[in-house]
Amino acid sequence: MNPAAHKQGGAAVGQLSDQPRLEACIVLYFRMWCDGPDGQMAIWNDLATGLGQAHGRATLKTLEQLFAICTEHRRRPLMRHAVGCSCLGADEACFANFVTTAATGDREDALLIATLLVRADVAPVITSLAADLGLALKSMLLRGRPMPEMQAPVHATLH
Repeated sequence: MNPAAHKQGGAAVGQLSDQPRLEACIVLYFRMWCDGPDGQMAIWNDLATGLGQAHGRATLKTLEQLFAICTEHRRRPLMRHAVGCSCLGADEACFANFVTTAATGDREDALLIATLLVRADVAPVITSLAADLGLALKSMLLRGRPMPEMQAPVHATLH
């Protein structure tokens, strides 16, 4: 893979503020998770507060499994923007679309999108996880839970 291929999914395709709440939440959680333990703890706090400890823990486990499988069986690294960035990257948009499509029950389209992210034999596994994650987040947002904060670490470089 040439160096340019590592950046191909990072192009800005929109603004995060223009996205529906569920898609924006998925993108923010993706960014926060990739930022490491502090971001992951913030996600846990959101889920536990928004869904209760038991359902929050189950949702966190689903999110963790989804990201782990996507990382292990990816077609290429998924690009992301900084947590506080207002842009929406191409890979972030694709991932959010995948999760929301799976959550709406459109399994065939979700499977098709999944094959853009991972090997075809793994696509059904992540599609099931994405549906569960999307439904849990949708439930949390329907309960009036505010969106995760877009806070950039002090040392972050934003574009």
